[in-house]
Amino acid sequence: QVQLVESGGGLVQAGGSLRLSCAASGSITSVNVMAWYRQALGKERELVAGITNLGRTKYVDSVRGRFTISRDKAMNTVYLQMNSLKAEDTAVYYCAAGDYGDLKFGTGYWGKGTLVTVSS
Repeated sequence: QVQLVESGGGLVQAGGSLRLSCAASGSITSVNVMAWYRQALGKERELVAGITNLGRTKYVDSVRGRFTISRDKAMNTVYLQMNSLKAEDTAVYYCAAGDYGDLKFGTGYWGKGTLVTVSS
């Protein structure tokens, strides 16, 4: 079992920055991917960014160049640095752990989410 706890969400003006953190505990060594997903009101959940155990990253096109995912293996923590935030980035952001295949179908491990609100 893996437990994930997100922090760092909040209200920010457009153009501002936030950093989300995800603290992982439990059988974290069994996880190949840690990722951030988001779900805006009335929309489907989407993968925002992911990072593998080898440090390989991927991003959704809409955030590439503005968001950066990083991982502190010693602290079992994953971060999402979000810069140049836009109103359309407003969503609940979820930390997730597992394999991309599992996460795509909603399995794997998930945090409870943290709300990011970007005011225009």
